[in-house]
Amino acid sequence: MSVLRSKKNWFVGVLAVLVLSVGAMGQESSRGWAANVVMPQSRAWLVPGERIIRPPAPQEGPITITQVEGQIKILEQVAITTLKIHLKNDSRSRQEAELIMPVPDKAIVRSFTYEGAGEDSQAQILPKEEARRIYDGLVAKIRDPALLEFIGYNLVRSSVFPVEAQGTQWVKLTYEHLLETQGDRIDYVLPRSELLDYQVPWKLTVEIKSEKGIATVYSASHELIIDRKSDKEVQVKITRESQTAPGAFRLSYLTVDNGMTASMFAYPDPKVGGGYFLLLAGLPAKVSHIDQAEQIKREVTLVIDRSGSMNGEKIEQVRAAALQIIAALEEGEAFNIIVYENTVETFAKEPVIKDEKTEKAAREYIKGIRPTGGTNIHDALVEALRQKPQKGMLPIVLFLTDGLPTVGQTSEKAIRESAQQGNKYERRIFTFGVGVDVNVPLLEKIAEESRAKATFVLPKEDVEVKVGQVFKRLSGPIMADTELEIRDEGGKEALGRTRDIIPAKLPDLFAGDQLVLLGQYVQEEPLTFVIGGNYLGREKEFEFTFDFEKATVKNAFVPRLWASRKIAELIDAVRQLGADGTRDRNDPKVKELVDEIVRLSTEFGILTEYTAFLAREGVDVADRDAVRLRAGEVLEERAMGMRSGAPAVSQSFNLARQKAATLNYRNEYFDEQMGRVSVTTVQQVNDRAFYRKDGRWVDSRLVSKESLLKPDRVIEFGSDEFGELLTRLVKEGRQASIALQGDILMEMDGEAVLIRSR
Repeated sequence: MSVLRSKKNWFVGVLAVLVLSVGAMGQESSRGWAANVVMPQSRAWLVPGERIIRPPAPQEGPITITQVEGQIKILEQVAITTLKIHLKNDSRSRQEAELIMPVPDKAIVRSFTYEGAGEDSQAQILPKEEARRIYDGLVAKIRDPALLEFIGYNLVRSSVFPVEAQGTQWVKLTYEHLLETQGDRIDYVLPRSELLDYQVPWKLTVEIKSEKGIATVYSASHELIIDRKSDKEVQVKITRESQTAPGAFRLSYLTVDNGMTASMFAYPDPKVGGGYFLLLAGLPAKVSHIDQAEQIKREVTLVIDRSGSMNGEKIEQVRAAALQIIAALEEGEAFNIIVYENTVETFAKEPVIKDEKTEKAAREYIKGIRPTGGTNIHDALVEALRQKPQKGMLPIVLFLTDGLPTVGQTSEKAIRESAQQGNKYERRIFTFGVGVDVNVPLLEKIAEESRAKATFVLPKEDVEVKVGQVFKRLSGPIMADTELEIRDEGGKEALGRTRDIIPAKLPDLFAGDQLVLLGQYVQEEPLTFVIGGNYLGREKEFEFTFDFEKATVKNAFVPRLWASRKIAELIDAVRQLGADGTRDRNDPKVKELVDEIVRLSTEFGILTEYTAFLAREGVDVADRDAVRLRAGEVLEERAMGMRSGAPAVSQSFNLARQKAATLNYRNEYFDEQMGRVSVTTVQQVNDRAFYRKDGRWVDSRLVSKESLLKPDRVIEFGSDEFGELLTRLVKEGRQASIALQGDILMEMDGEAVLIRSR
């Protein structure tokens, strides 16, 4: 056991602040605990259902936690974590408190203090065995299973510190530990509750420094804001929306000298004959071994809607965006400008090389664009795609529109097919929908089929800013026409060894980009993933061989991310069926897609605006016909029927969230008015999902037959049998699955086991 005393201003906690009455402390770890327990992941008061409601919380105890701040510094394989927790005492008397929190193996406390700390401030690291006894004692006393999530960690316990009446206090803890590595990948994990009750905001900042270049930084758990200071130094913050997201904070980064680097997370699952994988690949932020003249140049065609509805601020912003793009192109790169309304006009017959003369002419041309007429999307697309591209350049189209097609060919299906069949030069078509009066599925599909993305500019948003953000990401093309090949140990095509790889078509990769591939693997023999393409102007392949010996259920985020992306693909397929006017949920193609959406949504607990009804009380998930009928009705009405307007744009935002490689524990989505909705009666925890049904939590593997089931075993909370089950789950890294509040019906070894809390 290590004890640290310090005057420095440091401290905080991840697990629990324990409020004690004055003089209640005993000696060291044998001292008693007070009745009041305040969790840093404090429980919000939720009304079961889809929408979070936050009425004033009743007073649970005199001390509450208002915010946690984290500063993490990583140098090579060593991480120094400083956590600061802000407390508030709403009572009229001074309170004594202490903090306990889980820390990784071999962590060393570097400093601990609190506001106004004296000479005797101290923190202890307790080993797992002693930590387990403390957790068991607390759980038995307060009857709150939430603490069970952190059994299996070492434990830091602090000395007593005061929080004055009606006052605030902060405490800080700094600890250091060695990070796990796997090849060129370094992983950092900060333990936190997975339970949806978690509402305390955490502000986290990570600074990474490396002797080798940092190829990419990735988090499966939280959305990141990444600021590259140099090719060897990166600062990362979690977004404001992620500050109250539950679950451990997971961060991984890949190092690289030159070229591409890759790593794999694998999760074993006998049901699929092997398991699930996530392949993370990254490119260097700077490429020093290739001469500037050899790098891939861009050819950019700006296609601008100048119909009458663009009049006013919109056309001014579009002109500013166009001028910004022309200025940002490098000397020697190429461009063209196409403007359209009823008719289509071009700046040049073919893309021209940027130089002083062409840039000046382009500026004059852009300043003269005036809005008039209708919206001839079809002919504008055909004109942009028919141009003969400059040799050796990456051909990019930036296509802007603020309305539905009103002139010429107006059929969504016909326009989509023209874009697919007429794109013989494989231009990347980045589409921009300005406002909500656009055909959302059409713009999405045109972009997706060409290795690009669609962007939607909401009313009151700045067109120039949105276009500029996209174009900035298109700087420094490194690998174009990216392809994937998977080989077996003999170097031949690995027939039948992988399934359902997402995305099926790999994107172009730019400086600092990351590639995230999700899929299923079959059998456990090694596989070689070959990623090749036009790398800086020449054909090149990168080979990465992975075995699956390190597959672990601790990588539970992998199958969940795969399922999220798969469901998004299936929903998108339903949306596209609505393009030709066939909007019949009884169509065999639609029924097949709906069945698979419902199956995956139920199994993984990943609910969307189309399947959120599955979590409502009174819905019998076992009645498959009724569930499919309801899902089909919603998909027909929304996914197939809504092609434009705010409801269509909100669906696009929701699908983009699902396709992102970040967990969505609360199943949040935007409704038709762009309001945030969250499903609170489904809990994703470890590698399982639980539904709140009739006052108890039901394992997703049992929920479709729950009404017909009688438990094979009943285990009382806190019993010896419960302790044995907990010990087993800790070894498997699944202890959080019994940390839910209330009765739990779960599947264990093919049996239905009821864990009764009362």
